[in-house]
Amino acid sequence: MSKHQDYVQKTEAIVEPILQKYQFELVDVEFVKEAGSWHLRVYIDKEGGITIDDLTLVNHELSDEMDKDDFIEESYILEVSSPGLLRPFKKPKDFMRNIGEDVEMKLFSPVTWEEKGKKYSAKEFVGVLKEYREDTETIVLSMDDREMETPVKEIALIRKYITF
Repeated sequence: MSKHQDYVQKTEAIVEPILQKYQFELVDVEFVKEAGSWHLRVYIDKEGGITIDDLTLVNHELSDEMDKDDFIEESYILEVSSPGLLRPFKKPKDFMRNIGEDVEMKLFSPVTWEEKGKKYSAKEFVGVLKEYREDTETIVLSMDDREMETPVKEIALIRKYITF
């Protein structure tokens, strides 16, 4: 495990009790370098949506806890944020929460199929997330009159599909 992965895991362990206290959900933690600065980003959510006050509350408490342990060697900017409406699904609960919803899915490699004597190939699909099988880590996407079963490891991106 890299030291940056270790930072993420330690941050998750520190933030989880804070989030449990307020019944918030940890969506993701990332430690990334952008424009020459390191950013430790903690994405949180709750039923009904997260507010600015919620983000501020968690930011202050997490900052205090991070200062006590001070395990990150690099200087960094702490950001506590909402994951946003179009956040990618990463964890089983993301898939489970969105069953029955319209999703867009992009695959690493194209899929080829035949329909009415014609061959088709595509990497991007829009459909309804019909099922998530945790035991095999596969999803079933329903598109018009056909279904597509895809292992999660083959999915480059999957998230809600929003039409405006």
